[in-house]
Amino acid sequence: MIITVFRSRANPEAQQEYLEWASRMSALAKQMPGYISHKSFIAEDGERATIVEFASEEAQRAWSLLPEHVDAKKKGRKEFYLEYRLQVCKVVRDTAFPQK
Repeated sequence: MIITVFRSRANPEAQQEYLEWASRMSALAKQMPGYISHKSFIAEDGERATIVEFASEEAQRAWSLLPEHVDAKKKGRKEFYLEYRLQVCKVVRDTAFPQK
């Protein structure tokens, strides 16, 4: 499994358009082969964190290169984010309770 951690600070002036694009990207991601899940969180200081799970590096890479997602990333850098950090990680261990 591949985990992507996307931490960001949003541009408050672009909030409404950001939410529209985020909704579209969420729907697209769910349709991608190998997609498992994603969730977003907002900290008290305004930082956002989105955790995305894909079954494989290939599936995560296909999502990263999807033309609509590439367009969204360009728009994000230009308009939506004041700053961000993206980390793509391989899962070394996965433990859950209760076990599934």
